[in-house]
Amino acid sequence: MQQVFAASYGELKRIAHARLYAANARDRFATESLLHESYMRLSQVQRVDLPDRKHFYAYASKVMRNIVLHEIRDANALKRGGDQIKVTFQTDIVELSELGTDIEVINEALHALEKLHPEWAKVVEMRFFGGMSEDEIADTLGVSSRTVRREWQKARAALLVLLEQ
Repeated sequence: MQQVFAASYGELKRIAHARLYAANARDRFATESLLHESYMRLSQVQRVDLPDRKHFYAYASKVMRNIVLHEIRDANALKRGGDQIKVTFQTDIVELSELGTDIEVINEALHALEKLHPEWAKVVEMRFFGGMSEDEIADTLGVSSRTVRREWQKARAALLVLLEQ
């Protein structure tokens, strides 16, 4: 894993930067910090079947997404009081909770999409979280670029519906 990571460092750095930009988390993480944290997690994996570099990049992108998501959830928990006991004095008033950060909402919608249509979720993950092009996704999935484009359009429409719910 160390050799693969070293050989892919430039591309992984680009993916890490894209993850931080997509999650609007550039102020919480430096690109290199996310990259090195992902290396630590990737190096702990005992066995994973990654037949080529595109599958490796998709997997690394997923690891980065989970790191950013975990960081945002931790920050939101602290912002809302962390482990403090919450006491409500007026039980008849319902508090409106914040929507949370966009990445959490997108992650929940992506999990819902994964249950409905796993292929669409893969395309979204590779495109949005992995920063892969349509051609790269097509090569990874073994389909045409046009198929990826159609799947991407359908997945975006489905995500829009899921996000509105």
